[in-house]
Amino acid sequence: MKLKGLGAGLISVWLSGFLLIALSFYGTLLLSPSLHNPSFSSDSSVSPRITIFTALHDSSSSFDSQAIHSWLALSSQVKIVLFTQHNNNSSLTDTFGSRLLLDSTVDFTFLGTPFLHSMLARTEAYASDIAVLIDPHTLLLPDFISALNYADHELDRDWLLVSSSVNIPRFPFHWDQTGRFWRQYNGKRVRFGELQKMISLRSLQSNSSEGSNMIMAWNNVDSPLHCGVLPPFLYQRGTHNQWIVNEALSCKRRFVFDATSTISSVSIGNAERKYDTRSWEYIGNSHLGKLYGSLSKSYALPKLLKCNKRYILVTASDGFRTREKISACISRSKSRSLKLEPVKKDQAVSPLKLPYDLESLLPLVADKNRTVVLSVAGFSYKDMLMSWVCRTRRLAVPNFLVCALDDETYQFAILQGLPVFFDPYAPKNISFNDCHFGSKCFQRVTKVKSRTVLRILKMGYNVLLSDVDVYWFRNPLPLLHSFGPSVLVAQSDEYNTTVPINRPRRLNSGFYFARSDEPTIAAMEKVVKHAATSGLSEQPSFYDTLCGEGGVHRLGDDRCVEPETNLSVHFLDRDLFPNGAYGDIWLKEDVRGECEKKHCYVLHNNWISGRLKKLERQMMKGLWDYDASMRMCV
Repeated sequence: MKLKGLGAGLISVWLSGFLLIALSFYGTLLLSPSLHNPSFSSDSSVSPRITIFTALHDSSSSFDSQAIHSWLALSSQVKIVLFTQHNNNSSLTDTFGSRLLLDSTVDFTFLGTPFLHSMLARTEAYASDIAVLIDPHTLLLPDFISALNYADHELDRDWLLVSSSVNIPRFPFHWDQTGRFWRQYNGKRVRFGELQKMISLRSLQSNSSEGSNMIMAWNNVDSPLHCGVLPPFLYQRGTHNQWIVNEALSCKRRFVFDATSTISSVSIGNAERKYDTRSWEYIGNSHLGKLYGSLSKSYALPKLLKCNKRYILVTASDGFRTREKISACISRSKSRSLKLEPVKKDQAVSPLKLPYDLESLLPLVADKNRTVVLSVAGFSYKDMLMSWVCRTRRLAVPNFLVCALDDETYQFAILQGLPVFFDPYAPKNISFNDCHFGSKCFQRVTKVKSRTVLRILKMGYNVLLSDVDVYWFRNPLPLLHSFGPSVLVAQSDEYNTTVPINRPRRLNSGFYFARSDEPTIAAMEKVVKHAATSGLSEQPSFYDTLCGEGGVHRLGDDRCVEPETNLSVHFLDRDLFPNGAYGDIWLKEDVRGECEKKHCYVLHNNWISGRLKKLERQMMKGLWDYDASMRMCV
C-alpha cells in the first residue's frame, strides 16, 4: 500500500509538473507573437538593414495595404521606399509611419509608368545592407527574412536573390488592428503554418509566376547588379527582370540564386491587373531587351531549399550523394520554380510605334487650361532634347509634347517615354552637324514648327513653343497666361540694351506662346503662308507678317498689332527671358547665379553657331540635366 501510495504521489507530482510546463508554454504562446509569427523574432542588433523599394503606376494610385503591412511586420529593420510622381500623400505616411518614405525623384513616362533604371540608380541613395525590389501588390511572410538572413550571413560574396510569387485573386485574411497578426474574417487568428500551407496549395495549382511579379533582393547596395548600363526599361512591363538575371549571371559579379522554394509570397489580384503584353510598353521593353540583349543561353539557377529547419543551396554541379541526401527535402518543397525566358540578342528588332497620333496625344498631355508645351527636334539634337525634357520634369511641367523630325528621333523618344508624334512632312536628310542658324537645313526645319503650332491651335489647344536650346529656370506658363486672349507673347532677339526690343525682325520664333483663339489662328495662317514662299527661315516671316515689314505696325517699344486680325504681339522682358546675346550672360562665370539674380524664367542658348558649340556652352556652364551614358535625368 505504501508503495502504491508513493507511486501515486510520484505520478501526481509528475503530472503537476507537466501541467505547469504546458501552462507555461501556453502562456508564452499568448504573450509572444513571435512563435506564431517569426517576423517578430528578429534581433535588431544583428539583423541587416533592409530597404524595400517599389513604385506605383500613376493611373493606379492605390496599392494593397495588406502587402505594405506584411513588409513592415517582417522586422523592425525594414524600411519602405515608394517611388511616386506625387510625394505629398500624407495619408500614406500617417497610416504606415516614418518607416514608409515617398520618393518622387525618379523618371516616369508621360503616362505615369516609372523607369526601372532610374529606380535602381536611386536605391543607392539609401543607407541599407540589403535592397529589395518588389511589386506593390506582393505580400510577404516571415520566411522571407529567414532567407535574407541566410544569404547575408552564409554567403561569402555579393549575391542576388530572386523568387517568384504565387498569383491569387484575393488574400482571404486581413491584418488586425494591433498590426501583429493575420486573422480570418470570422476574427480567428491565423498561424504562420496555415498561411504557408495555403500558399503551397495555391502554388500547386499555378503553372508559373509572371516575370513582373519576381522579387529581387541583393546585398552591397552600392555595387551594381551587373556589368554595363541598364537600358531604360519600363517598370512592371515585362522583360527587365529576366534581362537583369541573365546579365548578372553572365557578368559573374554576383552569386545569383533562386529562393522560390523557401519564400512564401503571393501577388494579390494579378488577374485583374494583367496588362496587354501586346501594348507598346511591353513591346518597347522587349525591343530594348533585344537591342541591348544579354546572352541567349538558358541558365539553371542554384536553388535555396529549406530542410529540417536548415537551408541548403543546390546547384547543377552538386554530386549524386548530395542530391541523394536532400532528395526527400526536394520532394517536400514547393512545386513553384522560377522560369527564365532568356532575351535573345540575335532576334530582329522591329520599329516601334506609339498607338497615339497628335490628335489623341493632346488630351492626354494638355493641362487644365488646354495648354501644351511643344518642342521640335531632329536626331542630331536628341541629347539636348532630353536635357530640356529633364528640366521640364524637374519643374513639374508634365504637359510637354515632342514633334520628331525623323524616324530615329521618334524611335528614341518612345524608348525615353516621351509623348512624341512624327511629322510626315518634315524635311528629309537633315544634316547632323550642319543644321545651324542660317543654313538651308535650318530654314527647312524651322518651318515645321509654325505648321505644327497652327495644327494644334486649330484643334483647340494653346501652345507654348520652346526650342530645346532654351533652358528653363522657372515655369513661365502662369505668367504667359496672364496676358489674356488675342495676344501672342514672344521672346525678343534684340541684344542691344539701348534700343527698343521690338525692332525689325527681332521676334524670336524659338520661344513664344499662342492662344487658340480666332485672331491668333488667323494670324498664324498668314505666318505659315508667308514662310512657305520665303527663301529664309520662318523667323523673319513672324515679324514681317505680325509687325509689318520694317516694323510699320509697332506700338511702343515692346508691342506690335497686326491690323487685319487685330492680334497683339507682346515682346517679353529680356531680364526675365534673355536671349543668348543679351547682357553677355553666357560669358559670366556663374550663369545660373546670374539668371537667378535677375529672376529669369528661361535663357536661350542662341546667338552661337553650331550644334557642338551649343552643347559645349550649355554643359560647361552647368545647365545640363541629362546623363546620356546612363540614359536618365540627373
